[in-house]
Amino acid sequence: MASKTPHHEAEAILMEEDKDECISPRRLNITWGNDLRYWQWYDYTERSSSVCELKQVCWLEVTGAVGVRTGKKYEIGFRVSLKPDAFGWGETPLYLMAKLGKQGKYKKKSIYLQDEQREKEFDVPKDRFVIEVSSTLEDSTIYFGLYEVWSGKWKGGLQIHYAFVKEVTS
Repeated sequence: MASKTPHHEAEAILMEEDKDECISPRRLNITWGNDLRYWQWYDYTERSSSVCELKQVCWLEVTGAVGVRTGKKYEIGFRVSLKPDAFGWGETPLYLMAKLGKQGKYKKKSIYLQDEQREKEFDVPKDRFVIEVSSTLEDSTIYFGLYEVWSGKWKGGLQIHYAFVKEVTS
């Protein structure tokens, strides 16, 4: 059933159905994601091949949640690209934030997107963003997202290819 709000609500797909740690944009919550003035969706033949493109917003909020195993570490990030006409990114940081459980405290990292990153896919953040899941934790869900909601500046041209939450083995 289609959402009756201007926001895209994550499609309910179990993590076990994925062949790897890639989380399709369709499995993310995207503020204003159902409004074609702000976001454009490109769906390819496979569910995991969806790409969403930010046309323009002044409130960027793309979030997800994944159940994980206790006693493990997980790297979190997004695979993105910038269109040639992307705007609003150089001077304003984007934030990757994550927490364990609904009551957890957010860990965050600021990210500046650069002009030389245009027209090619890259991971944000550039360096690892790792969350350690305590073996005594009752709610072993990682809540994560990309945010830029504080500056009030318009930005656009960001493409989200997928998010990832992958177990760190070393």
